[in-house]
Amino acid sequence: MNGQLQEDLSSLEKIFQLISRQGSDYLKNIGERPASTIIEPAAPAHMPYEGIGTIETLRKFNDRWEPAMVAASGPRYWGFVTGGTTPASIAGDWLTTIYDQNTQSAKGDGDISAAIELETVGLLRELLELPDAFLGGFVTGATMSNFTCLAVARQWLGQQLGNDIAKEGITQKMNILTATPHSSSIKSLALLGMGSSNILQVKTMEGNREAIDLHDLEAQIRQLNGAPFILISSAGTVNTVDFDDFSAIAALRKQYHFWWHIDAAFGGFAILSDTHKQLLKDWEQADSITVDCHKWLNVPYENAVFFVKEQHRMLQVTTFQNSNAPYLGDPLEHFNYLNLLPENSRRLKALPVWFTLHAYGRRGYRHIVENNIRQAQNFGAFIRSRPELSLLAPVRLNTVCFSFSAPSDDAKKVTSFLAALNKTGKIFMSPTHYKGQPGIRAAFVNFRTTEKDVELVQELMGSLL
Repeated sequence: MNGQLQEDLSSLEKIFQLISRQGSDYLKNIGERPASTIIEPAAPAHMPYEGIGTIETLRKFNDRWEPAMVAASGPRYWGFVTGGTTPASIAGDWLTTIYDQNTQSAKGDGDISAAIELETVGLLRELLELPDAFLGGFVTGATMSNFTCLAVARQWLGQQLGNDIAKEGITQKMNILTATPHSSSIKSLALLGMGSSNILQVKTMEGNREAIDLHDLEAQIRQLNGAPFILISSAGTVNTVDFDDFSAIAALRKQYHFWWHIDAAFGGFAILSDTHKQLLKDWEQADSITVDCHKWLNVPYENAVFFVKEQHRMLQVTTFQNSNAPYLGDPLEHFNYLNLLPENSRRLKALPVWFTLHAYGRRGYRHIVENNIRQAQNFGAFIRSRPELSLLAPVRLNTVCFSFSAPSDDAKKVTSFLAALNKTGKIFMSPTHYKGQPGIRAAFVNFRTTEKDVELVQELMGSLL
């Protein structure tokens, strides 16, 4: 064995103590850590011939890169839709690394960590009030969850057209209907060869809405003259967290033949709020659902789950099976995740979720969701109270989309204000465009965020206006 490796093995306890102490210090002081940084990285390093060992490498990291690490899981990182990391999820994630399982099979010789994954999927189904009719599995994020679900949808659509797309490729036009899809769904369509040009754009509802206009949806369905199609709907659009009317879409399923996919990356957790759960009424009637765990579930990156109805398992297997690997056995007889999703090699991403769900339960997560919704409402009220600012859309759940009151289309003004705000390091928000207007988004999905954090940001913004 290499001498440096041997030395590290003998120093393993000391290495873990150093890492644990550093991690603990970071998390205890995360509220004081900059939420954004403009530190310029040093010149690229060169590959060493002789290694220096883990402890010296940690010192090197702390000198070279640690100061550039922002509080991305901190209480005032409101950019994009970025959750925190609960203590239990961190524990689960550390153990995931230590045990280093390649999660594929739930029974048989070797690693059976898929049993943990199946149990965790069951816990998530209960949390989200979804029936056992859904098969689920873990992927890296909402992009790969959308990809997995839409890949099965593509196979279904091909089947309706008499084509096994997994074997024969796409030979016919594929109809995809949607109104305000997330960019990850568009990216998935491109990766799957279906292409964004096959999207039939459905109008949004009148007024300040991003949800599907149901009259236009049905009109476009009728124009297809009975041809099958895929419908991508939203449980929380990225800018204004608007929800499509799932009950109305479910009613359309009784008249028309289509695959129904819901992108519920973070909006799915609205089910935990007594005042907002009606937004998800009848969502369980969809064929597939995307849910992101490193958002409102507050687990470390990378973590998301797909849900696809069990009735489509054969389609899912024909989409993803390793057909030229006989040592894997019959994919229909032997459950194996590598026959149900893109990756063959898989980290045990379920374990952080298993830990956090057991540690805090439904009540704990309901508390997180309701707190964040209240914080978004309070921040929205602050925006309305400032004559210089205006909301670009109502605060529907946990995201506030706003801009300057006049002129609202002054992109430079918005950009310079956001840059000055983020430069303080006390807050990070992300830019956006909504209905042609430049704006700023603040997304509340972190269990660490408190009313004091919201007040601090409001005071900071007031000083810059």
